[in-house]
Amino acid sequence: MGGNGGTGGTDAVKQPNAQLGSWFMRSGWSKGELARQVNRRARQMGAHHISTDTSRVRRWLDGEQPREPIPRILSELFSERFGCVVGIEELGLRSAHQSPSVSGVDLPWAGAQTVGLISEFSRSDLMLARRGFLGTSLSLAAGPSLIEPMQRWLVPVPASQGGAEEPDRLRRHARLSKPELDLLESTTVMFRQWDAQCGGGLRRKAVVGQLHEVTDLLQEPQPEPVAKRLFKVAAELAELAGWMSYDIGLQPTAQKYFVLALHASKEAGDRPLGSYILSSMSRQMIHLGRPDDALELIHLAQYGSRETATPRAQAMLYAMEARAYAGMGQPSKVKRAVRMAEDTFSDVTPGEPEPDWIRFFSEAELNAENAHSYRDLAYVAGRSPTYASLAEPVMARAVELFGKDPEHQRSYALNLIGMATVHLLQKEPEACAAMAQQAIPFARQVRSERVNTRLRKTVDTAAREFGEVTEVIRLSDELARQLPETAEAG
Repeated sequence: MGGNGGTGGTDAVKQPNAQLGSWFMRSGWSKGELARQVNRRARQMGAHHISTDTSRVRRWLDGEQPREPIPRILSELFSERFGCVVGIEELGLRSAHQSPSVSGVDLPWAGAQTVGLISEFSRSDLMLARRGFLGTSLSLAAGPSLIEPMQRWLVPVPASQGGAEEPDRLRRHARLSKPELDLLESTTVMFRQWDAQCGGGLRRKAVVGQLHEVTDLLQEPQPEPVAKRLFKVAAELAELAGWMSYDIGLQPTAQKYFVLALHASKEAGDRPLGSYILSSMSRQMIHLGRPDDALELIHLAQYGSRETATPRAQAMLYAMEARAYAGMGQPSKVKRAVRMAEDTFSDVTPGEPEPDWIRFFSEAELNAENAHSYRDLAYVAGRSPTYASLAEPVMARAVELFGKDPEHQRSYALNLIGMATVHLLQKEPEACAAMAQQAIPFARQVRSERVNTRLRKTVDTAAREFGEVTEVIRLSDELARQLPETAEAG
């Protein structure tokens, strides 16, 4: 996993840190040596989430401001090297009290705070969830400001310190029976099915409302087993709220829910669920054109769930790894990850009990992800016909399988559009128009801005490149009539 310790703000213009550069040059250390010393000192301090490398040191020298405890560690290391006090400010770094305010994703990893944050955010979402209000009041984190806080997911949770009288007190106050907990969990499954069938725009507020109710239950005294199950429900609902927000284009809102979901999954002690949440965050980063961040998140998910994930979940993570490598233009790593996804998926035992959240990753979804990896490689490689030809049979298989699946209508629409883009890459406008035409009724049926945006983009590209082709002209007219551009409901 990549290094950490940055403040984020990837769009900010940075000036090289001349002060740090001067001390570094005089120290005689290489970037690798300094990185290793920082990591060793961090472990001694108990900051096990720190994982610095040479590229991170280079960024510090280029002007990136690291987070605590990095400035303090650097001050100690340079002081020891030169035998005198080298203050944080002398290194051109900000001390703790000067650090920028905590970002929207850098949150405390503690149960009570997690419950409070989810409760507050879901309540605000319910009250203010109008496009252009809550969504634009948030900022989207990326780069080190996103990755570093997520790496703390791996830090062990301290054991609870309840007193001897605690169990009796909890038994007196607990209100939830096992059937009630079962019902909460089954309701989450139902919401997930609605999302797959209808898109994120239809039931998002219902999911957010249910999430808020669960946080109310978590704020009451509960026995530890009940609390863990409630945290698991909260994690799944928060992830689903994030996914639905992502589907309708509310990207900062989606990211906030994903982060809160990861925190709740940690309280539930459910590493596989946490890895799934990280995969959702990775998908969002791929969508936003940040494959490097996506890869960091997937590697974190793979490492964190390496001993607990089922073959289906592992295959999903490999497929997402391939998507990230495709966005980075690394064909050999894409092919390796695709092969690993296929091989691992072959180990799935039909009928084996698995969490409902991974049930979506079927043979159809495996083919869809791998096809999109090849398709994305074609884009990165300048519309390469080689990679487009690799994508075509795999995408066709995904379309065939999703066509037989009445539950995942949005996925069917997305892969029809994906097939249309492959035909465009192969300069087959008639076939492209036929696939896009099939997607229009499903785009009308599901409330998904992702589907609508991708369909419009594909049709616009076809019209721009093959505007004289009769089928493309008809497609453009049909899309304008069937799916006029109007604001999506949030």
